[in-house]
Amino acid sequence: MSIQWFPGHMVTARKKAAETMERIDVIIEVLDARVPESGSNPVIKELRLHRQRPCLKILNKADLADPAVTTAWLNFYNEQKGIKAVALSCKKPGDVAKIPGLCEMLAPHRDNRLKPLRMMIMGIPNVGKSTLTNALLKRRVAAVGDEPAVTKNQQGFDLNERMTLIDTPGLMWPKIEYDSDGFMLAASHAVGRNAIIDEEVASFLGDILLAGYPSLLVNRYGFSVEGLDGAGIVEAVAKRRGYLLKGGVPDLEKAALMLLQDYRTGALGRISLESPKSRSVMLADQALIKAKEQASKTRRIKGPRIKGPRESRSQVYNQE
Repeated sequence: MSIQWFPGHMVTARKKAAETMERIDVIIEVLDARVPESGSNPVIKELRLHRQRPCLKILNKADLADPAVTTAWLNFYNEQKGIKAVALSCKKPGDVAKIPGLCEMLAPHRDNRLKPLRMMIMGIPNVGKSTLTNALLKRRVAAVGDEPAVTKNQQGFDLNERMTLIDTPGLMWPKIEYDSDGFMLAASHAVGRNAIIDEEVASFLGDILLAGYPSLLVNRYGFSVEGLDGAGIVEAVAKRRGYLLKGGVPDLEKAALMLLQDYRTGALGRISLESPKSRSVMLADQALIKAKEQASKTRRIKGPRIKGPRESRSQVYNQE
């Protein structure tokens, strides 16, 4: 199953973001620390590079992510030109208080009332953009909810006499290129439920947990993971928690929701679904697959030579 989710209002949001960025000094891109690169919208990168805007990448929900992996991501991003990356929780006032100063470092020329620092918060749905806006302003001005796409319109605010802030709707991109990215975003609750099948997403999550965090599964649910795959994890959760349908059949849908919820809330432990190393391996694998597909396509286009009468022997079928 390929996961795609691009609600209609995001077309308008993308156009509005492109227009607004012309008047912005710093982009604050909020990412889920557990899936930072899968959740980094290529549209945002394209827009900010076109306008040559520096970017503060906030790895939010860092308290839910594997700290060693988060450190690796910070090193990865901080080596890139025009980017400053920090890991924090937008629910912690002490963490949020650092953000204006970090933005000032990225745009030191905007430092007074006549030239206020103009910041725009961007990111995919349900990563904490509105929570960050409320925390920066120290009052509730943006709607917050545990569902993707709560915010649907841009809002502008004066942070103080030297800084302005724009909160934007969660923005996806028209086509998620890699299937694994779609599943990681779905597992992390950045995709609307109408676009996913919970059992498939939970099975995908189960495979990642088996590979990287098997002990957390054992500690949380109390069963052996030996010999199980992702789908087997979902079934084992159903049996362990007593989620059964008529006739004692495991209720896989309910178990899938439980596994996903335990990951999303941190009940399972601190987990990261991707690292710079795993991302590099995935991209290399995908490039190899693409190269093989292209080679196969080229052979099909060229086709076989056709043997026929002397006058047509030099012809090639489906000649390029």
